Amino acid sequence: MSLSIQGLYAVTDGTLIPDHCFAYNVEQAIIGGARVVQYRDKNTNKLRKLEQAQSLLKLCRHYGVPLIINDDVSLAKQIGADGVHLGQEDSRILTAREMLGDKVIIGASCYNQLSLAERAISDGANYIAFGSVFPSRIKPRAVTAPLTLLRQARALFSCPIVAIGGITPENAPSVLETGVDAVAVVYGVFGQRDIFLAAQRYAKLFTLKAKE
Repeated sequence: MSLSIQGLYAVTDGTLIPDHCFAYNVEQAIIGGARVVQYRDKNTNKLRKLEQAQSLLKLCRHYGVPLIINDDVSLAKQIGADGVHLGQEDSRILTAREMLGDKVIIGASCYNQLSLAERAISDGANYIAFGSVFPSRIKPRAVTAPLTLLRQARALFSCPIVAIGGITPENAPSVLETGVDAVAVVYGVFGQRDIFLAAQRYAKLFTLKAKE
């Protein structure tokens, strides 16, 4: 399995994916071209989260893509996930690293602040994420991280950079031109009628970019 963070980074959302077809929908995203999957669900039902996370880990291992757990370091450790993604209100990176070990991927939300990215990398984050690049249906009140910020980040940091927030197949090319390694998408994949085709549209953009 490649644990690199690049390409389409598909982020699940419990409000968009019905429980009865949860694994199937995520599988369609992977087959369509998702190269990273993040399990993100703010539901407080711990048993439900455990069962879904375990099913996703099995699925991701089958297809050879890393599974990242949003926020929940304990859940990531419990199932042996490939990584965890942390916001500023979540477990500290140093604490997460101590709990999960050196081989686990740790990503950090840096919103629109380069200083947060610098600190996250110093603390041991493997990748950094900025957003919302465009207005987001999932987080309409999110701060804005413009394309100029992504270009600055690319010039400053060598680790993988993920852009998130309102990224569509139509505006994604402008995001890729900044040099980011991955685009994280929620609604643009899991909010679509055909998840496979939705994921494929994003994945093709990275293929075209690689040929330039």
